[in-house]
Amino acid sequence: MAESARIKQETQARQDRTGSPRSARLPRDERRAQLLNAALEVFVANGFHGAAMDEIAETAHVSKPVLYQHFPSKRDLYMALLDSHLATLTDQMLTALNSTSDNKERVQAVMRAYYRFIAADDQAHRLVFESDLINDPDVSSRLETFNRTFADAVAKVIAEDTKLPPLEAQLLGRGLAGMAQVSARYWLETAGDLDLDVASDLIYRLAWRGISRFPKES
Repeated sequence: MAESARIKQETQARQDRTGSPRSARLPRDERRAQLLNAALEVFVANGFHGAAMDEIAETAHVSKPVLYQHFPSKRDLYMALLDSHLATLTDQMLTALNSTSDNKERVQAVMRAYYRFIAADDQAHRLVFESDLINDPDVSSRLETFNRTFADAVAKVIAEDTKLPPLEAQLLGRGLAGMAQVSARYWLETAGDLDLDVASDLIYRLAWRGISRFPKES
């Protein structure tokens, strides 16, 4: 009984220190999500190079062996986060683009979806676009794939609507994607001083007034 009481006391003390029992078993997917959330917090706070696996494990309330069972290295953790957030953002952009056949409404939907992605999780946006690992070849390759996918989808709509040659439509698609990213990053810095819908609508109107002026084939 005395031994049992001692173990119980030690377990409770550990939970009090960490806020969660380290030995608690979770389904693999839940554990992975827990570790990724902790890693996101640490990466955004300290940057990739300043983040430590010790701190990520502590933030997730797990032991380092548990962390390494799921992610063999800090780089694996970062890449998993990057892939997850880029997949989510790509899906949201393409969903917005395909939500209507009206091109004016499409531009509005895309801009609003991009801003809402940032508003829902500004940490995800900072990890994807403001990381100190952004010049890493694997990271830049993933970002280029996202930018190309987004711009290609926009360029297809522009080409259909304006009958511009593919390269010209591609340039406009890249420009629209860049406009969304740069303006949204600035909006994030305003810390809520400018309403999300007002901000996204301003950029949508700027983009649409430019695109809509291109001649259509008669």
